[in-house]
Amino acid sequence: MAPALEVADIFRRHGEAFREAHAGHLGCVERRVMGAITTCRTAALGIEQCDDCGATRIAYNSCRNRHCPKCQGLARAHWLAERQAELLPVPYFHVVFTLPASVGEIAFQNKAAVYAILFRAAAETLATIAADPRHLGAKLGITMVLHTWGQTLQHHPHVHCVVPGGGPSLDGTRWVACRPGFFLPVHVLARLFRRLFLRELENAFGAGKLRFFNNLANLAKPQAFARRLGELRRLDWVVYAKPPFGGPEQVLAYLGRYTHRVAIANSRLLSLTDSEVRFTWKDYRAGGKTKVMTLDADEFIRRFLLHTLPDSFHRIRHYGFLANGARGDSLALCHQLLDARDTGACQPADNRTKGDRPLTTADFVICPNCGGTMRRIATVPRSCNAGPFSCDTS
Repeated sequence: MAPALEVADIFRRHGEAFREAHAGHLGCVERRVMGAITTCRTAALGIEQCDDCGATRIAYNSCRNRHCPKCQGLARAHWLAERQAELLPVPYFHVVFTLPASVGEIAFQNKAAVYAILFRAAAETLATIAADPRHLGAKLGITMVLHTWGQTLQHHPHVHCVVPGGGPSLDGTRWVACRPGFFLPVHVLARLFRRLFLRELENAFGAGKLRFFNNLANLAKPQAFARRLGELRRLDWVVYAKPPFGGPEQVLAYLGRYTHRVAIANSRLLSLTDSEVRFTWKDYRAGGKTKVMTLDADEFIRRFLLHTLPDSFHRIRHYGFLANGARGDSLALCHQLLDARDTGACQPADNRTKGDRPLTTADFVICPNCGGTMRRIATVPRSCNAGPFSCDTS
């Protein structure tokens, strides 16, 4: 059953007012996201015509925007199908690297640069500590997923890392397993993560890759930026290691929940009025108790759009022996060392979202009238100049 209320409903009712109120500050990506979600699975997104009998119909296609709450099921299913063959018959660990709030505000004004630093610093931290014989003495394989939100939709950038509990020894001759139930010491990870991240952030500033405006404009001055770095070096940074997964089935279930998640699911929305939005959230400081939050519609949309990502930015990345370049050979070595070449991975669940139109490389479906091929003949162009929330502010 479809949710009674959707983010698209909020955009349809309050989006135009938001666009007008924030015309000077709303970027192309945000406008395109609003337009895509608003028109998703409506008549605006396509007409199909049969090659044989010429019958046409409104297709109600998915917008396929990665920020749309309705368009993640099929993408998730395809991604999981590719991942299942990469799972190893070992326990898996879940590690979370979180940026302090005073770094998060820098990240918000420099999303592509700082989020990329977050990925690299977290990956290097894990690889460095794991390679140390005092801790593990092995090469890791790491899958990372960027999330930028908390339960109340505030900006809260962090990366979730899923890591096999061990890896090939540094000379590649044997499999080195973690101690049962223990991965790597989080206090050691946190200190190295802080040092590596701040070093890269300082280098980015020196190379002129960071920009600052509004309340952070003063940080453009070298002395002010140096003071901020000094403050950040004195903070305790948070790295959290969750209990290990039991095996491949649990890993796939976890990845299915996290990899293609958006800032808020439609199922959390409770009500919409002429001025307010109510939704549920979990207060983890109160033991995960579910509570209800009420926001002005303008503020809800503002918070939702905080989490749009720059075009072409990859929010899922792989490192170590799971890095794209040599993944096949590296996994073959892992299986050899584990003596588990024939270990089968579980089949992923069909996570297709109800209503997703079947997709193929030809992007066609069967004509309900004659059984011929129906092809899409009209769509909304994939450009920021199309749709009700285009980038044209004139």
